[in-house]
Amino acid sequence: MNNDIRKLLEKVHTGDVSVDEALLKLKTKPFEDIGYAKVDMHRKLRQGAAEVIYGAGKTPEQIIGIAGTMLANGQETILITRLSAESAALVGRAHSLDYHADARCGIIGPVPVPDGIGKVVVATGGTSDIPVAEEAALTAAVLGSEVVRLYDVGVAGLHRTLAHLDDIMSASVIIAIAGMEGALASVIGGLADCPVIAVPTSVGYGASFGGLSALLSMLNSCASGVSVVNIDNGFGAGYLANMINHMNVKTQLSKKEN
Repeated sequence: MNNDIRKLLEKVHTGDVSVDEALLKLKTKPFEDIGYAKVDMHRKLRQGAAEVIYGAGKTPEQIIGIAGTMLANGQETILITRLSAESAALVGRAHSLDYHADARCGIIGPVPVPDGIGKVVVATGGTSDIPVAEEAALTAAVLGSEVVRLYDVGVAGLHRTLAHLDDIMSASVIIAIAGMEGALASVIGGLADCPVIAVPTSVGYGASFGGLSALLSMLNSCASGVSVVNIDNGFGAGYLANMINHMNVKTQLSKKEN
C-alpha cells in the first residue's frame, strides 16, 4: 500500500475526510479508454507516482488527448518525456506547457514541493551528457525529490569530482551519468555511502559503440552499491532515484500505524 492510500486512510482516521469521500476516491475507475490509449488513473495509488507520457512515437494530438484525460481526472502535474520541439509547440497551444528543450521533456502543471528524505545528486562526466542528466533531474523533481546538479565533473579532471565531496557524501542517492568509458560511476561509487545509479550515455567516439562500452564498464564496476540502467535512460534513473529517496517516508508512515 503506497503513501497516498496511507495518507487518505489517516485523514479518515482523523476525521478530515469522510468514509464516503475516501470510498469514492478508491472506487474511481482504474483507467480510461480513449481509443488510442488506456490512461492509467490508479498508477499513483498503486505505485506512488502518476503515469508519465512517453512522447516519442505519439502524435501531438494523442499527447494532447492523454494529457487532457489526466487533468480531467485530477492529475495536477504531468511529465512528458522524449518530446520533440515541434510536438511541444502544438501541445503548448492546448495545455500550459513548460518545455525543456535540452532534456526533451515537457511539464504540465506545478512542480511539487520536495518531500523526500534528502537530496538526489545528478552528476555527469561531461557537458555532452547534460541532455540525459536533465531528463533524470526533471523526472526526480516532478516526482517530488530535491535535486542537486553536478555537471562536467568527469574523471579526465578528477579534482572536479573531489571538489564536490560535500554534495556527494550528503546525498541520499546519486545518479552518475557518463559516456566514453563510463568511469564516473565507479569513482563516485567508491566515495559515496548511498546507492549510485549509473547511466551510460551514447556520447563517445567510434569504439564507444553508441554507449555500449560505457554500459559494460558500469555493469563491471568494482564499486559496491552501483546499479545500472539502460543507455541514455535518464527517465529510468530519475524515477528509481526518487523511489529510493522516498523509502524512509514509507517507513515512517508504517511506524505511525503501529
